[in-house]
Amino acid sequence: MIKSMTGFGRSEVAENNRKFTVEMKSVNHRYLDVNIKMPKKLNFFESSIRTELKKYISRGKVDIFITYEDFSESNTTVRYNRDVAAEYLKYLDQMAEEFQLDNDVRVSTLSKYPEVFTMEEQTMDEEELWKSLQKAVDEAAEGFVQTRVVEGEHLRDDLIEKLDGMLKLVDFITERSPQILEEYHTRLVEKVKDLLGDTQIDEGRLLTEVAIMADRVCVDEELVRLKSHIETTKNTLIEGGSIGRKLDFIAQEMNREANTILSKANDLAVSNCAIELKTEIEKVREQIQNIE
Repeated sequence: MIKSMTGFGRSEVAENNRKFTVEMKSVNHRYLDVNIKMPKKLNFFESSIRTELKKYISRGKVDIFITYEDFSESNTTVRYNRDVAAEYLKYLDQMAEEFQLDNDVRVSTLSKYPEVFTMEEQTMDEEELWKSLQKAVDEAAEGFVQTRVVEGEHLRDDLIEKLDGMLKLVDFITERSPQILEEYHTRLVEKVKDLLGDTQIDEGRLLTEVAIMADRVCVDEELVRLKSHIETTKNTLIEGGSIGRKLDFIAQEMNREANTILSKANDLAVSNCAIELKTEIEKVREQIQNIE
């Protein structure tokens, strides 16, 4: 089983008058890059969330959005700051005495002064909160992974089809290479006959020229290695797992062999075939970039 690095997952968990909503989406990335956006009051769970996600994801740029709603009626309390109120009264009495004014402060007036009454959020039960949040993260991650698996299967099938097409191109070049030397030998004989007429042709010299030509255009080793790389890629796709980096390296090697074949080609059919090989390898490389 292989996974694409493109995926999406969403989950909602409502328990104990609280609701967590977790959304995840990702695109391809060389390493694992997780970006989490959530309410500040949940920031102390960030390390736990990242640890949890590593169970499901090894590569990709992942954006996670977490929202939290608390529907309990007793999540905040009013706090009366007696010392602050006493300070206000002390200075109000002092002002009344200094300026010979009536101190007409009423309770309703004093209560409106800053910090006399404050709203305080009750301490959350972190363990209970984490259980609900963890459940939401796990459910979103499971859905997220499933979309990656489905996309990964499509990628695998398409890549295997492309690799099979590349094998046909390699087989064509393998079959065509001996014919190129035979044709070169024939053209060389005809050219020498035209130049020398009825003079005896030195067959040994002709064979030497053909051997030099064969050494210059021989791509047997490159074809063997390229075919091996293609077969290895197919087998790796079938085996599955976290194979993206391995396949990317193999694709680079395939491209190197195709470049060498193209540089040695002195036949139009082989040149066109090598160019098509390079084009297909580039397509494969682009798709491999999206495999975890």
